[in-house]
Amino acid sequence: MATGFLWHEKYMWHDTGSGAAANVEPGEHFENPDTKRRMKNLLDLSGLTDKLVRLNPRMATEEELRRFHTDDYINQIRELSEAFGGFAGPQTPFGRGSYEIAKLAAGGTIVATEAVLSGQVNNAYALVRPPGHHAERDLGRGFCIFGNVALAAMHAREIWQVERIATIDWDVHHGNGTQQAFYDDPNVLTISIHQDGLFPADSGKVNERGIKEGENFNINIPLPAGSGNDAYSAAIERIVTPAVMSFKPQLILVPCGFDASVYDPLGRMLLTSESYRGLTTMLLALANDICDGKIVFSHEGGYSKRYVPFCGLATIEALSGIRTEIADGGIRDDLPGQELAPHQEALIDEIAHQVKQAFLHNSGRLV
Repeated sequence: MATGFLWHEKYMWHDTGSGAAANVEPGEHFENPDTKRRMKNLLDLSGLTDKLVRLNPRMATEEELRRFHTDDYINQIRELSEAFGGFAGPQTPFGRGSYEIAKLAAGGTIVATEAVLSGQVNNAYALVRPPGHHAERDLGRGFCIFGNVALAAMHAREIWQVERIATIDWDVHHGNGTQQAFYDDPNVLTISIHQDGLFPADSGKVNERGIKEGENFNINIPLPAGSGNDAYSAAIERIVTPAVMSFKPQLILVPCGFDASVYDPLGRMLLTSESYRGLTTMLLALANDICDGKIVFSHEGGYSKRYVPFCGLATIEALSGIRTEIADGGIRDDLPGQELAPHQEALIDEIAHQVKQAFLHNSGRLV
């Protein structure tokens, strides 16, 4: 199995400033280079990087950005970046030169997707920055500037003629940008597993199912805070897998955040590195069954400097089938809250029932 790995030093040069707030000493922004750089360093130390197929990113063109984003928004980001930086939207500061870096992140996810579609690699992981799944058509949100995965999906459809694509987002925050990109589109199945009401607070509800021809092709799984390994596994087994099996995508894209980990400061979930290893194995098996293993992971959130590297390593080990000798770093395997709780199971089963009914309704529209 050949696994592609995409990375570029310039991703670390995206400047989000100090993250200073009123009446408190300036510190550092949550979305800073350290978690991703430390993940890359651990991959190198483990020897895994040398066993992956190196993929080199390119900047997305403005024409490619316009498949999703408006001209006014693209121009705004470019002009601010050429001056002294500014804000793409709420909670989304950037410095001089970040326009080009954000284009490199979008282009990197496109390159990783093309490597899988062309058969250069079986699957791929794009360690990109800034993230993308919160970016909307004309607004940056949640540290995201351009919609990396949404743009990669649009590229795959337009250039590679991929008819059906599924996105499976397990970042702890709702993938509102990816949802917006395909909300009326029956050819892209968008799924988001996230902490209920965390961010954005007003999106990611179960009743957001798509509109027009895209109705029932958007699935939100808002898990309650405190969900652990078994809740996520059950969500994939009981909701994600049946939906994807029914939809039969030719490509799966994964907006991959590690902020559902037990140590993350911006989430309240309980996943461990072994959870991510198991969840990746489940998605890989699903991709092997449905679309010849064509699956691409694009890095999103994750803000624990200590723990993101181990979650990332476990994920890429599962993707590549290569186990290194690096241990987790001291996390206990017996953390409480990992078993599926009754209130979690009731929610998951209710969503699973709704999705089953939706796909019975959709069956006449699926090719």
